[in-house]
Amino acid sequence: MIAPQLTADGRMVRLPLTERVAPVLDELALAYAQDPAAVGTLLLAHAAAVVCHDHAVVSDDATDYARAVTAAEADGTREALLDECPAEATLDPLLGPDEAVTLATRLTKHAAHIRHRTNRSAHP
Repeated sequence: MIAPQLTADGRMVRLPLTERVAPVLDELALAYAQDPAAVGTLLLAHAAAVVCHDHAVVSDDATDYARAVTAAEADGTREALLDECPAEATLDPLLGPDEAVTLATRLTKHAAHIRHRTNRSAHP
């Protein structure tokens, strides 16, 4: 379950997801150690796809089609890398209705707290 938290300065809500990423990075490192050539090739392909997509996003000459194609290519290479990393933790949590309502309620409470503090301190 994602547990929203206020940042230390109390100005923003933080969704800590690091614990979800750590197992994936660990699996990627293990996959690389087992087959550096194959995983290295996948990493290079993904890096190239990301650079192409980034260029298409900021380019004034790129079409929406080009942006969509480069995004799909980056998604494809990312999926190929993730296939090499069968981590038990998923990056995209699936929430049931009760969990989703609980998360939304917690986010709303934190955001309301920040807004209340900000509005109050802005008008002494």
